[in-house]
Order: sequence, then C-alpha cells, then structure tokens
Amino acid sequence: MSRIGKVSRKTKETSISVEVNIDGKGQYKIDTGIGFLDHMLEQLSKHSLIDLKVKAKGDTHIDLHHTTEDTGIAIGEALKKALKDFKGIKRYAHAMIPMDETLTRVAIDVSNRPYLIWKVKLKVERLGEMDTELFKEWFQAFSQSAGITLHMENIYGDNSHHIIESCYKALARSLRTALEIDPRNKKSIPSTKGSL
Repeated sequence: MSRIGKVSRKTKETSISVEVNIDGKGQYKIDTGIGFLDHMLEQLSKHSLIDLKVKAKGDTHIDLHHTTEDTGIAIGEALKKALKDFKGIKRYAHAMIPMDETLTRVAIDVSNRPYLIWKVKLKVERLGEMDTELFKEWFQAFSQSAGITLHMENIYGDNSHHIIESCYKALARSLRTALEIDPRNKKSIPSTKGSL
C-alpha cells in the first residue's frame, strides 16, 4: 500500500504543488521562494523520512504571510490524503530535540482532530527574510489541514534560529513515529470509535 499524497492549491495569492511519500527516505525538492522556510521544510523531510516535493509561488512582493501559511495548508492536506483512512498507524508520538543551547518538546495525536498548542517565544522579529510570527501561522495551518493535534513547547533556548529549527525537527521525529505502521495493529484504525 503506497502512502503518497499530492495536492495542487491555487488562489489569487499563491500557487502551490506538494507531493509527500510517508514511506520515503527523507528526500526532498523544495522551492517556496523563501530561503529560511525551504531550510525548515528540508529538516522536516530529512528527519521524518517523508519524501517531500514543494513548489510554491506567492505574492511575496507584498509579504511572506500567504506563501508561508498556504504551504502549511498544502503539506497538511497532502499528508492527510496520503494517510487515507489512518489504518494501522501508531497515531501518538512525542520527541524532545536539543540543538546546542535549545531544547524543544513536541507531542502529536494524528486523530483528525486538529489543534495547536504553541508555547514558543522568539527573541528576534526576523529570521532571514521571515517575520518570526509566521512560524506559528505555518504550524497552525499544517496542523489544521493535516488533522493533527500538535503541542509544541520550547523548554529553553536563546538562539531563535535554533529554537525554530528544533521545532521542525521535533515535529519531524514525532511524525516519523506516529505515522509508522504498527506491526501489532496493521489492519485496524487506532480508535475505539472505529474511525478517525
């Protein structure tokens, strides 16, 4: 059973195509037009082992908000499409990721019940060309469209680049575990309701 999802999303503000392969090798080809976001999505792919292709064009002459948010939406939609009926997944996972002086914790429930808890404070207003407030927007868009409950907490850290990168890596490691097929429960949906 291949777990591949493809999404094309076009609005007046952005044009985005995404392909994910949950059972990949962490290979990526990413071009959002936003260098720092590309770098974070590369981390997401590499450390989750999800193959990820993203091509985005947006109204970056205005600002980076629409492209950032819509990329999160499209990746989440593609991931949800690849999961199909959620059968056999482990569903829950968590990760604690250190990066130099920084430590970040993420816990997820791939439940089709989207929710974001965001306990991340950044000390600068920009990373590269990105306004740092856009990172919450990306995680919110991703969790909503993927149907994932996502709790993200930076426990401590000083360097904002390290804090955000540890957030993406912790999400990646959590996805890697939660989306794995459970060898003891391959054919059923991990819920007493019988569906997610």
